[in-house]
Amino acid sequence: MPLHIAYGDPSALRARCEIATVRTTRPEETAYEPGALIPAGQWRPMTGVDVKAVTAPRRPLDSTLVEIVRPPYREGLPLEALADPLGDPDSVYLGQALAKAGMATTTDNYEDGRLIGLHLDNWDKLPYAGKHTGRRRICLNLGPGVRYIILGAIDAQAVCRAVHPDYHADRYPHTQDYRDYVASGRPIRIVRIRLARGEGYVAPTEYLLHDGSTEAQDRPAAAAFWLGHWPRGILPSLI
Repeated sequence: MPLHIAYGDPSALRARCEIATVRTTRPEETAYEPGALIPAGQWRPMTGVDVKAVTAPRRPLDSTLVEIVRPPYREGLPLEALADPLGDPDSVYLGQALAKAGMATTTDNYEDGRLIGLHLDNWDKLPYAGKHTGRRRICLNLGPGVRYIILGAIDAQAVCRAVHPDYHADRYPHTQDYRDYVASGRPIRIVRIRLARGEGYVAPTEYLLHDGSTEAQDRPAAAAFWLGHWPRGILPSLI
């Protein structure tokens, strides 16, 4: 299933979102891994066509849905316990990450420090046939600056099928599949969603190309993350 965003007010969605495409990094962009994917060119406002493209079906699969939310956090409360009341006793607190100001993408490879660009998570280690059933990630922007989540519009199963025509149910979709997809000349549209301090998202980062960003921001932004199986609407929507 492609990128689907839950919303009640299309104007509120459009106010937060911008559209672009991706490109492969060039050899001289040594801060990144070779072949990494990053946003290409200028971000543009969302149109009515763009809104329609990300509108979820009437009965969406919760595990593949993106929600823009306000997590229940107050200064001084332990972050580890934030997800405890949300209904998944097996949810996991993943910790925090700090992004410097002005980063087009934020995630690095802990082994060598190079940025990995837009990527696919694999916490659940799910093969092709079950990739759409993975846990969703909750993110809370702790600030002080604005942070973005960038999401690809095409899902991991569709990319896997395109790159591996002889795919089988136990193949494991991977970030490299997306890199190969773009390297073969096929475009990927991406959506950037703005998150102020105290705001966050619930998103299937096991299923959609993604990364954080602080591009064009002059302050750093820390974020906290959790993984779990949560139904739609478990947190109050901002849109």
